[in-house]
Amino acid sequence: MTTLQDCRALDAQDPLRALRELFTLPEDVIYLDGNSLGPLPRSVPDRIARAVREEWGEGLIRSWNSAGWFELPRRLGDKIATLIGARSGEVVATDSTSINLYKVLSAALSIAASGEGQRRIVISERSNFPTDNYIAEALCRERGFTLHLLEADEIPGALDARTAVLMLTHVNYRTGAMHDMRELTRLAHAAGALAVWDLAHSAGAVEVDLHGADADFAVGCGYKYLNGGPGAPAFVWVHPRHTDRFWQPLAGWWGHASPFAFTHDYQPAQGITRYMCGTQPILSMTALECGIDTVLAAQPAGGMPALRHKSLALTDLFIALVEERCAGHGLGLATPREHARRGSQVCLTRETGAYAIVQALIARGVIGDFRAGRPDILRFGFTPLYLRFEDVWHAVEHLRQVLETREWERPEFQRQQAVT
Repeated sequence: MTTLQDCRALDAQDPLRALRELFTLPEDVIYLDGNSLGPLPRSVPDRIARAVREEWGEGLIRSWNSAGWFELPRRLGDKIATLIGARSGEVVATDSTSINLYKVLSAALSIAASGEGQRRIVISERSNFPTDNYIAEALCRERGFTLHLLEADEIPGALDARTAVLMLTHVNYRTGAMHDMRELTRLAHAAGALAVWDLAHSAGAVEVDLHGADADFAVGCGYKYLNGGPGAPAFVWVHPRHTDRFWQPLAGWWGHASPFAFTHDYQPAQGITRYMCGTQPILSMTALECGIDTVLAAQPAGGMPALRHKSLALTDLFIALVEERCAGHGLGLATPREHARRGSQVCLTRETGAYAIVQALIARGVIGDFRAGRPDILRFGFTPLYLRFEDVWHAVEHLRQVLETREWERPEFQRQQAVT
């Protein structure tokens, strides 16, 4: 059985251990929800204060040029590109994940509609993040396509000559299960379809190689593993073979070839810039850059491969300790054990009491979250930038105590919060 001393020895040998100092983390908190909202980078308050006081306060409108505000979406995009297997000039940070998905899925449907044949089906996973499926449903209704929602193991056999687009989230938000992006994209292309990927639970957490997988479109989130802050701007990538084929539907002035020419007609910019729309939120972008830099800070210690190695070690340890020390309390495992199929989170199942158990853990300073379903999910994210092996040991000890004492049955843990 793994001991606390074993965990402390692992921490002492961890080449990434110094990165924890990049974050503001309360001493009495074990934060296992970075897959939903990353913690505050220490650099953010001073950087935002400088942007407000100097760039906005003193530079005023001149800062669009002098402080590099106008170039910020592309500069951040280039940094993100290094984390997802894209190239310089192919990614922009902009808007939200949902809005960016609307843009790229609309473009993908336009490409499908312009081709020969009757490709009128969009395929996605039944347990995909709901907003992705909502957007796909609305676009399909508008464009005369049909959305088919399938179980993960049904998808390969469903790709055929009727399929227009395969739209998937790389790592499932409920279970932490990770799709084989390269193989599913290959199968989609073999059937003549396009592949759209949501990297919300991937970027900054697992190794992603969009060009290696030959993906067509991708979007992702800035406030989870990229630590950009609540509601941080998202990002969008389009394979160069597609960027100039169609307008994206939100043809705003920041996506114009010459936004300050103020022409009466829309002339889309070349390349990924056309996937922007309106004026960008500069203060949020500034915070996002600090968050992205925390992930890039891992490069001297091995970059994404090193982060992935530690992520798997943390999640392996959590699974093993839960099964050793919390047996007999009705917990199941929703997350795949196989490394190649696991993201950077572990999701436990329980038929009853899951929400209250999570609330009891939060009251003890162990912050995870809850996702309703059949069965319900206790969800824990493992961000290797700041989590220690010792944290994992203590988190499981708290879980054991909550279960064995039935602490979760207390009335205050039964009240449903607005955000779970």
